[in-house]
Amino acid sequence: MPTNVPALAFTSTGFVAPAESAILAGVQQDQMAALGAGLTTGLSTPQGQLAQSQTAIIGNSNNQQIALFNGVDPAFASGRMQDAIGRIWYLKRRPAQPTVVSATCYGRTNAIIPVNAQAVDQAGNIYYCATSGTIPVGGSIVLPFACAIVGPTACPIGFLNRIYKAIPGWDSINNLVAGVAGTLVESRYAFEERRQQSVANNAQGSTQAIQAAVLGLPGVLDAYTIDNPTSSPASIGGVTIGANAVYCAAYGGSSAAIAKAIWTKKSPGAPTTGNTAVIVYDDGSGYQAPLPSYTINFQIPTPTPVLFAVSMQNNTGVPPNATVLIQSAVMSSFAGADGGPRARIGAWILASRFYQNIAALGPWAVVYSVQIGTSVANQTAILMQINQVPTITATNIAVTYT
Repeated sequence: MPTNVPALAFTSTGFVAPAESAILAGVQQDQMAALGAGLTTGLSTPQGQLAQSQTAIIGNSNNQQIALFNGVDPAFASGRMQDAIGRIWYLKRRPAQPTVVSATCYGRTNAIIPVNAQAVDQAGNIYYCATSGTIPVGGSIVLPFACAIVGPTACPIGFLNRIYKAIPGWDSINNLVAGVAGTLVESRYAFEERRQQSVANNAQGSTQAIQAAVLGLPGVLDAYTIDNPTSSPASIGGVTIGANAVYCAAYGGSSAAIAKAIWTKKSPGAPTTGNTAVIVYDDGSGYQAPLPSYTINFQIPTPTPVLFAVSMQNNTGVPPNATVLIQSAVMSSFAGADGGPRARIGAWILASRFYQNIAALGPWAVVYSVQIGTSVANQTAILMQINQVPTITATNIAVTYT
């Protein structure tokens, strides 16, 4: 038997569901066709209640179908459907990543600090050394330490200051810069951004190919790749890059793996630049020892604290823990946990980016202004240099009420 209920329509912009008012009208017409034109259609009648229930069922089914149809489009996919699209490119959603801290280790010259050497911060969180190092003449070396707890863990300057498990020759530790906060499970926005970048994985010689390869490495929290195509040194993003050189800044992960990814994807003969030099061996071309070796340079960016000044209305609805809630909302947006882009190397950070998440705390959260900066919080936007990785801690988020 034909129905008067309108069906889903497939248009040039995708599937469109009919309004539920149109569905209700169609259901009522079907009822009158079956039971007689004189049937009362009032919604308070038994048949009216049945019509409303049937409309809700059809509307819910339409919503589920629209979600499924949109899920095959990378621009709209989320959750399990987005995971399925990622598999086409052999991508998996990144799990939560730990906070990484560049800590200065002090001790005896030539003392070796191995991978997984342990330190502990003032809150009792244990951190593991991600790269081994030997203390040089002068008695100190800077090494990356990753928190044992995944996700964003605050580690302000001077917070990681105790050795957890003694190693001969290693006397003390302290972080002279704030840690780069870890991340939660990769968001829909971040996963789609990485999928777009990953299509360059099969390329060779382009900065996009290098960027995709480095970002795909375990433990890498962020990366920025660019080249200087001119025959003279050039200032780009606050950094001087040598003639015809490739520049890659990467934070987190293994230095050896980052260097190998850069070497694998860059064009032969192209020089590299940065504050970190790693020797890479060509172990995949069938050579016997001694293997050809290459020195690859890349940048480990400086963790750079971003300061916030949030001005709020002081109304009667402001809860006692308002400051903590506001600080948490700012840090959530900073990390991209609210579904938007996170703060990254070489990227703009806009103060307006943080209004919505603060206002979402409730009707009491009336925001007068948000200002940001790296030395003083007095700007509406800042551009991170390409040798800086932005960091955030609650102590750097000042909240005032007027």
